[in-house]
Amino acid sequence: MRLSDFDFDLPDSLIAREPAASRSGSRLLRVREQDLENLRFTDLPGLLSPGDLMVFNDSRVLRARLHGRKESGGAVEGLIERILGRDEALAQLRMSKPAREGSMLHWQSTCSTVLGREGEFWRLRFDAPVLEVLDREGELPLPPYIDRPPGAEDETRYQTTYAREPGSVAAPTAGLHFDDTLMRALDERGVQRAFVTLHVGAGTFQPVRVDDLSLHRMHSEWYQVPEATARAIEQTRRRGGRVIAVGTTSLRTLESAASPDGRISACAANTSLFITPGYRFKLVDRLVTNFHLPRSTLLMLVSAFAGYERIRQAYVHSISQRYRFFSYGDAMLLDRSSTDRPNHA
Repeated sequence: MRLSDFDFDLPDSLIAREPAASRSGSRLLRVREQDLENLRFTDLPGLLSPGDLMVFNDSRVLRARLHGRKESGGAVEGLIERILGRDEALAQLRMSKPAREGSMLHWQSTCSTVLGREGEFWRLRFDAPVLEVLDREGELPLPPYIDRPPGAEDETRYQTTYAREPGSVAAPTAGLHFDDTLMRALDERGVQRAFVTLHVGAGTFQPVRVDDLSLHRMHSEWYQVPEATARAIEQTRRRGGRVIAVGTTSLRTLESAASPDGRISACAANTSLFITPGYRFKLVDRLVTNFHLPRSTLLMLVSAFAGYERIRQAYVHSISQRYRFFSYGDAMLLDRSSTDRPNHA
């Protein structure tokens, strides 16, 4: 398949640069093979069945963007990609000239030493615990298409209510729609819940640079499936319930951890799983997700899950109905479909 198969025109006015008035106040497009249905996100519990299991990503967004100076006095901006230990991290660095190994970077109240380059990232050693530095002087890394500085509201709204494990540089945005009221409604419906952790890396914003998708290599992200979650999934399967991934990160975690026959065990590992149409899903039955960028790996994933042509139809419909797109936008509920591929002349 080609990158151009996943392009579409999106009016700038449909990019959600501010969150909805309330978390669950967004719209929900139900996408099934036979129809599309315009709903509210608060309708979600009624679309699920007692005994279904929703799997959430409990990763917490770091205040991962830092501003500082090089030894020469030139400006430098850092975006922490991954925390490697108490005082070391991988980071993207934006500066006028590439960093030198052994050089010092001066942030607001601390310094870091450039240890060397690892691919597109730089390995840094801080003179204080990385998490403390980020909590003290870091800035929330809003996505590039939200072209404004982060405000006080973003500190809470660009974070899920159940976020626990610090490590992401971007929010698992499907989870942003869930508030306490909606969680209670799911409980009352008899819908179970479980959690995985996948720390979203800065690579999630990197464009696909090749038209032949077989040549694209996904960035690596760390994930963990707890024993309680693996057990809940097996129990759900035995009672005939459905596994519903909340967000593409939860889906990639479950599919990365699943064996070919759909079994899953507790584990922690890195994944670079790249899902495109033709992928055979092993574990996830339904997916809650936002509307994704043109030409993005996330659009490719949902096209694999619900069917290429069905997703194209859903996106045409959502644009005509003026759904809000991307991180602060509206959501879809997708049923898993048989694999569908575009026809080429």
